Amino acid sequence: MRSPASCGRWAVSVGRQLSGLADDEPACSIERSLQILGERWSLLVLREVFAGKHKFAEIQSSLGIASNLLSARLKLLVEAGVLDTQTYQDPGSRPRQSYHLTAAGHDLRVVLVALQQWGDRHRPRPSGPSALRRMRSTNRPVHVGFLDDDGHEVPATDIVMLGAAQPGVAHPDTDGQAVRQAQRP
Repeated sequence: MRSPASCGRWAVSVGRQLSGLADDEPACSIERSLQILGERWSLLVLREVFAGKHKFAEIQSSLGIASNLLSARLKLLVEAGVLDTQTYQDPGSRPRQSYHLTAAGHDLRVVLVALQQWGDRHRPRPSGPSALRRMRSTNRPVHVGFLDDDGHEVPATDIVMLGAAQPGVAHPDTDGQAVRQAQRP
């Protein structure tokens, strides 16, 4: 059985606004992120919102997703603070909600582009990429990568992920010893 510090779920329930993580939140930020984004429809919904589709019907039509699944994905993304809703009303219709990216949602652009870049490289289509990544200002190709604090690209092979300091546990010195230990097989 896993300890409470390494497992958990978002406190999402019908009729209740999400106020934060449950007491048994995972220590790993990847796991916490996957609780919201780990289901394929979540990322595809975000792709559509990034593409300018904000109405339920637009998103549903584009994805071909069942309405109950889309409702559940949108609810979770709103409760997690990734999307926000705005009320609109088409002539002759009842008021409805449209879905818009929050700051947290906008931060996911790099995640979606990284997935696209990985798919283009490791799962290429014979006809080529479905979309190209370009700078608006110059139309030059771009890619997702690691940058250091000075804005210089760092090769992925030069990246190491170190455990963060835990309350009450001494953190390794930054003299390189922790990096050398993390790189050992």
